[in-house]
Amino acid sequence: MVSACEDSFDTNGLDVDSPSNVTSFEINGVAGTIDQKTATIAVTLPYGTDITAVNPEIILEEGATSNLILNSPINFTNAVKFRVINGNLYKDYTVNVTVLSPIKSFKINNVAATINDVSKTITLVLPEDTNLTALQPVIELTQGVSISPASGTTINFTNAVTFVITANGKTVNYTANVGVPVSGLTVAFLGTAATRAEITNMDEITAANWLFANFTGAKYISFDSVLNGADLSNVDVIWWHFDSATNLPAVAYNPAVTTALKNFRTNGGNLLLTSFASQYVDALGIVPSGKGPNNVFGDFLPAGWVDGNSWGMSFRSHESHPIFNGLTTYETGKAYLLQSGTYRLNHTAWWFVPEWGGYVNGAGWRDQTGGTNLASEGWDDNLDGRVTIAEWPNNNANKNVIVISMGAYDWYNETNGSGVPSQANEFIGNIKLLTQNSINYLAGN
Repeated sequence: MVSACEDSFDTNGLDVDSPSNVTSFEINGVAGTIDQKTATIAVTLPYGTDITAVNPEIILEEGATSNLILNSPINFTNAVKFRVINGNLYKDYTVNVTVLSPIKSFKINNVAATINDVSKTITLVLPEDTNLTALQPVIELTQGVSISPASGTTINFTNAVTFVITANGKTVNYTANVGVPVSGLTVAFLGTAATRAEITNMDEITAANWLFANFTGAKYISFDSVLNGADLSNVDVIWWHFDSATNLPAVAYNPAVTTALKNFRTNGGNLLLTSFASQYVDALGIVPSGKGPNNVFGDFLPAGWVDGNSWGMSFRSHESHPIFNGLTTYETGKAYLLQSGTYRLNHTAWWFVPEWGGYVNGAGWRDQTGGTNLASEGWDDNLDGRVTIAEWPNNNANKNVIVISMGAYDWYNETNGSGVPSQANEFIGNIKLLTQNSINYLAGN
């Protein structure tokens, strides 16, 4: 017998045949798969099912009760947790409901697309020499779903293509963006490792891999090579994505390095600084001394999950700025970057505007730093509370520095300290597009 309370999150010695078990769980007649050892319930429902207000049918062990309120509809958009109690025994269950995607797969020339059912987008990058004007996608659909244009149709993908999904008399549009790696630009990924292959931070590795997959002119440069006089004259944009530590490495402050990068900028070179690298604006003289990010923090393993709402940003009043082109938004001028339920380290190097630094508001921050604040946290309609994305000019005509500094800008979602994997981030497409737009904008494309 088990005489102590059962904890579903500590399965050592868990009595899976406890009288506080759920024995059956159904939604709309579809039975869930119950794992008694982990106390999880998984339910997969047909495409088009509304899971925002449903009444599950649940059967418990005799004598057990639960705190799940069954007399009113429940929203299963995110995981739902509830407790089953039987006498002095209890077990905490987590229900994860998945609605099938209408599109099982979308391929062109055997290259699989990324399908985002939240943003209703289909994204695919093909080899550089691909002719986009006459391609035939091979599309596999969920049962009961039709699509137009149909699988096998010859389509011009030079511009975005709208696919109409129909099921049960209802239609929804998916937008397909098919492209090839950006050519004509030399983009250097700056790092502390001697070579790209020696990068160890997973966020930096993931960002670098994306860059090399999408920009044919990508190259890697190390801080040591800059220190030793590397030729930067043929580089259009240098991107430093530093996610390894809150403090920047000593080599970044070496006078030979800062002089080389200042000269690079003076000669028309462009800088993209992301994550903790946003702090570099101070050492490079992009902002007046002491006016760099004033709130730098971040977790390191083990950290935590994004609970509740997804994390996003507000770029109200800058909706037409090129770096925000094509982002999937949830309100005008607002976009998510990190989905609820993903594992995050929250690496942040931004400006607290009204609280610290004497800025008072966005206008005061612009006056004191010489920059333009482009985005803040999602709640900040007036961009007076935080500075999460900003740009600075080399002169009045050439804006050649961009920083992206919020914790939601997260390329890689780690497992937690116990080895539990993160779910995929539904909004990684916004992070990729924001970065691609920033590089192209800096280079004048």
